[in-house]
Amino acid sequence: MTDINLTLKEVRRLAFDCLLANGCDQANAEAAADNITMAERDGYQSHGLFRLPAFVVSLRNGKVNGKAVPKIDTLAPGVIRINGDKGIVALAHQRSRKALINRAREQGIAIAALTDIFHMAALWPDVEPLAEQGLCAIAMTSSRSFVAPAGGVRPLFGTNPLAFAWPRKDAPPVVFDQAVSVMARGEVQIAARDDHALPAGVGLDAGGNPTTDPQAVLDGVMLPFGGYKGSSIALMVEMLAAGLIGQPFSPEISAASNNDGGPELGGQVIIALDPDRFGDKEGWRDHCESFFEEMLSQDGVRLPGQRRHAQRETALANGIEIPETLHKEILDLSSA
Repeated sequence: MTDINLTLKEVRRLAFDCLLANGCDQANAEAAADNITMAERDGYQSHGLFRLPAFVVSLRNGKVNGKAVPKIDTLAPGVIRINGDKGIVALAHQRSRKALINRAREQGIAIAALTDIFHMAALWPDVEPLAEQGLCAIAMTSSRSFVAPAGGVRPLFGTNPLAFAWPRKDAPPVVFDQAVSVMARGEVQIAARDDHALPAGVGLDAGGNPTTDPQAVLDGVMLPFGGYKGSSIALMVEMLAAGLIGQPFSPEISAASNNDGGPELGGQVIIALDPDRFGDKEGWRDHCESFFEEMLSQDGVRLPGQRRHAQRETALANGIEIPETLHKEILDLSSA
């Protein structure tokens, strides 16, 4: 497969033009293109330009509202609810972030409940900006049923990603973003596209048999990491991102799907905490830095997010590589 090199400016323009040509207004196209560019910049190819064709399908058939206008309501002093107007979630994040930050600083803790949104992106861009403002942040969202509960062989949970960000004193935030499945579904899709075998334990085929064939896993079921431990975390995400805020559980998302391969309508919860408001305003930063130093004193250990930030510097300097076939597909979608 032949790759081509793009600058990050070219990545954003490619994404923006494609979204604008397929039903997004400028505000929604810019927000989604920014999110896609961040994913490519930080090495998350499975959540970058790779996602564009799927978004286009759902924009063209009217499932996704490309001209969505998110609406913010206050439900309690520490709770805001953002109705995404059936749009791509990126704009809802951008327009509600300031309100969430202000509430967290006022109350010590605040929760944003995002509803009627289409989320098919990485989660770390949802929490890292909050940590850059000095807050601790947790985000989670559900999806279609792709993952079997521990001991099962049929899809029930979504891949149900969970992201966490912690602010640092003089360094980028510590951030992790991980699905409850052994691998992100996008990574399995890329493995199928590129004809690469999966590691053992990622999933089962349609007959419930272990397989390393990515297409067989996509046609079958993915497995939670750590068995019952990952399964329990998947359950928690379902309760908070669906049950708590009146949004569909993963089986309900699947039942309502038009199976167009695009994103699915659902909800998301973001929790923001202000460490300055929990009794150790003068000491928590140095205290946490001493813990990070202890962690890094072991050879081979890195903090979550360090590799992503290293990739970011490389991408800023040298651009990123994408398959030539994907580049052509996006250009064709932009001009169709």
